[in-house]
Amino acid sequence: MKFRKLGNSGIDVSVIGHGTWGLGNDFFGQIDEEEAIKSIHASLDGGVNLIDTAAAYGPDNDSERIVGKALKGRRDKAVLATKAGLLRIHGGYVRCLDPGVMRAELEKSLKILGTDCIDLYQIHWPDYNNGIERGLEQMVKFKREGKVRAIGVSNFSVEEMKTAVRIADISSAQPQLSLLSRDSIKNGVLPYCRENGIGVLTYGSLGGGILTGQFGERPEGDPKDRRADFYPFYDEPMRAKVQELLGVLKEVAEKRGAAVAEVSINWVLAQPGVTCALMGSSKPRTALANVKAADWELTEGELRTIDGAYARIFE
Repeated sequence: MKFRKLGNSGIDVSVIGHGTWGLGNDFFGQIDEEEAIKSIHASLDGGVNLIDTAAAYGPDNDSERIVGKALKGRRDKAVLATKAGLLRIHGGYVRCLDPGVMRAELEKSLKILGTDCIDLYQIHWPDYNNGIERGLEQMVKFKREGKVRAIGVSNFSVEEMKTAVRIADISSAQPQLSLLSRDSIKNGVLPYCRENGIGVLTYGSLGGGILTGQFGERPEGDPKDRRADFYPFYDEPMRAKVQELLGVLKEVAEKRGAAVAEVSINWVLAQPGVTCALMGSSKPRTALANVKAADWELTEGELRTIDGAYARIFE
């Protein structure tokens, strides 16, 4: 496993992180809790140290509850990251950076996760009603109290990150980034992080699973699998284009003796400024397969082949 510094935090994190959005059991399909715990253990045993979760993953901190169980007796093996500022109310999502609510969120997360300190505490989404300033100031208070080691943000624009740097001296940002979703490059988020020493944890690195090459159609049959509602790659006109790009990725993978998912992950890790690619997994075999991507890197020639195919197909 390779490790990189997480911005100014002084924390070394594995280039593959274990993302746990799916463990909320209401977005990526029905999960088996025992298998989900085993998947986190498999990642840790494979060299992964970053475990990323959020209070909003699941109706009642469901993902955090599983992570807390998985890290019992293994807390010292993990860089534990979670998020606040996105509430689950009557089945919907509400962005809220009210300091009092954030305090309650933190205390609840600490209890559920079974820890007295969160290594990386992140604002999940900007709050356009309350603004972000008071929320960032509250994060600084948490850090001064010793309940948080480092502060991060997720889904922030460049201008919002500038405010976050000024108020909270943030260590990281978490944008969506994959071969199919490059907005964080085009809108300047990734370049800004690179130029200012801010760590980057990417989510959606496999485009909701489609960049594994294992999904030809929109996932059906499980009412809890709603990934296609968030990721537009399963429906036309994107689907046919994605399948064409996957043909190129499969050729690269076959020459390497690797899986298509490894190629997709390595493209993300090759982007300047990326610290860690978060990979969701609810099964041990998937967790171990994701770890393999850290064993090798795409060559400049392979990157040119992939980016050339993307430009031809999508641009």
